Amino acid sequence: MAITTAISNSYKQEILEGVHASTDTYKLALYTDAATLSASTTAYSATNEASGTGYDAGGKTLTDFTTGLSGSTAYLTFTDPVWENATITARGCLIYNSSKENKAVAAFDFGQNISSVNGTFTVDFPGVGASSLIRVG
Repeated sequence: MAITTAISNSYKQEILEGVHASTDTYKLALYTDAATLSASTTAYSATNEASGTGYDAGGKTLTDFTTGLSGSTAYLTFTDPVWENATITARGCLIYNSSKENKAVAAFDFGQNISSVNGTFTVDFPGVGASSLIRVG
């Protein structure tokens, strides 16, 4: 199994089709190292999703949908999702659009298992600009 950091191929096409909107609800689900996520992931699935105290299946709703342009690179980012008082181990995550049949947006590999034990688990997104979370250049 493997998690590969990539924007979902289906998301790229769906952007051009006008499927996704800033008013939609986007979520981030955490996954174990047994998950298989990549550019070919088309939708959220609970298979090999992380579990633990303070974590609910389906993940966390993302807030502050922000888009912009940095030079010739368009970007999309959100506020960092945080789980308080959580006991979680995750290897990666999937951002998906829960307003549109749980369609996948992007998968991310953390590079190693990340854990919290009755503490704070944060997915730290890159800053706004050409190095943002999701970008098209």
